[in-house]
Amino acid sequence: MARAAPLLAALNALLAAAAAGGDAPPGKIAVVGAGIGGSAVAHFLQQHFGPRVQIDVYEKGTVGGRLATISVNKQHYESGAASFHSLSLHMQDFVKLLGLRHRREVVGRSAIFGGEHFVLEETDWYLLNLFRLWWHYGISFLRLQMWVEEVMEKFMRIYKYQAHGYAFSGVEELLYSLGEATFVNMTQHSVAESLLQVGVTQRFIDDVVSAVLRASYGQSAAMPAFAGAMSLAGAQGSLWSVEGGNKLVCSGLLKLTKANVIHAAVTSVTLHSTEGKALYQVAYENEVGNSSDFYDIVVIATPLHLDNSSSNLTFAGFHPPIDDVQGSFQPTVVSLVHGYLNSSYFGFPDPKLFPFANILTTDFPSFFCTLDNICPVNISASFRRKQPQEAAVWRVQSPKPLFRTQLKTLFRSYYSVQIAEWQAHPLYGSRPILPRFALHDQLFYLNALEWAASSVEVMAVAAKNVALLAYNRWYQDLDKIDQKDLMHKVKTEL
Repeated sequence: MARAAPLLAALNALLAAAAAGGDAPPGKIAVVGAGIGGSAVAHFLQQHFGPRVQIDVYEKGTVGGRLATISVNKQHYESGAASFHSLSLHMQDFVKLLGLRHRREVVGRSAIFGGEHFVLEETDWYLLNLFRLWWHYGISFLRLQMWVEEVMEKFMRIYKYQAHGYAFSGVEELLYSLGEATFVNMTQHSVAESLLQVGVTQRFIDDVVSAVLRASYGQSAAMPAFAGAMSLAGAQGSLWSVEGGNKLVCSGLLKLTKANVIHAAVTSVTLHSTEGKALYQVAYENEVGNSSDFYDIVVIATPLHLDNSSSNLTFAGFHPPIDDVQGSFQPTVVSLVHGYLNSSYFGFPDPKLFPFANILTTDFPSFFCTLDNICPVNISASFRRKQPQEAAVWRVQSPKPLFRTQLKTLFRSYYSVQIAEWQAHPLYGSRPILPRFALHDQLFYLNALEWAASSVEVMAVAAKNVALLAYNRWYQDLDKIDQKDLMHKVKTEL
């Protein structure tokens, strides 16, 4: 009987809110996950519903999720998402809102390594770089740029739609509103297939496109074209990061929202209904034991992995049952190595002559995807990048943990190796259909959008969409959900 008391109290509170009229805001909202998606959706939910709504954010690990740092030799370095594209408008807004600053950029040259030699090398001269691209690949790089720009121009419509309060209940509906059938079809056809159709050569795909996709997703040009286009856009624009660490955006948003962060693992979400209203019981476990609480709205802002037992979140009491939300994720290992690069492996016997700070790879060698001479999250005015013959901190991204022999291949010697293992991105092609944001009346899956494309800004876009979707559903403003021909509607509203 005692266990039923919290449920009865929550039901009574819900009935009282319903009696107060349809304009009553929700009493309590739960957000599962305190990465960029969870932090941003907590901020947007408060923005729409007002400061009186209680927002509980559950996080079993550390705030920031896949935005994280590792300490090496008394300095902190990014071990998760390292930088953002200049067109990441939500992230730009967060940085301004929180009074954060862009980290000073320390320029370094890039190259693509093909296993035995560099297939493409960047120089300090822009025109020479263009000439080299043209000499090796003809106008493929221009065709790629035009293809990516066309996709990005349409994707940027989402910010205008969101500014006007429009939301989408599924990923397919969101994509269709931006690029109609073209965008939906791009989730079903590969990057390679799409680029070959617009005249990009196979050699350019193998040498350059594949290297960029391996660096961002750890996957090949066989991945879907839409996710690939978003990744390639990030490689073309100017990049930036946050002074002090990108994770400061997450902690800053939660602090600004005054969200109640509960350090616990959510184990289940159970539906209870009364008077036609949904009420969700969120069960969780932490060091103290097991407990639960009741909410009007629940947002799942964490990936639901088929292959990760730690994300065993179950759904109960739903008819039909909620069972098609999980998928396989691409494991990524980030190794921060403090040591001396073995430049001989890359064809430079004298380390003083090695000119590159960022190395991408084609499909060979397969044991690592990228190798970067990285800077700490706090860069002083006098900071300079280490010379190639000096001990530096290198970030190695690989599909699996590196063996000692592989480390010895890349480094002459090293002082330390720090490792972060991520379920970084969806394994594209592992699920046949695009998931939905709306799992039930007021139960939402924010990370659904990752199955179209995966980046920090995409999660922020998904957060804004879910907040608007929850708001429009709560107040029954159905004209703002899943509308067609939004470009025309938005123009007439202006």
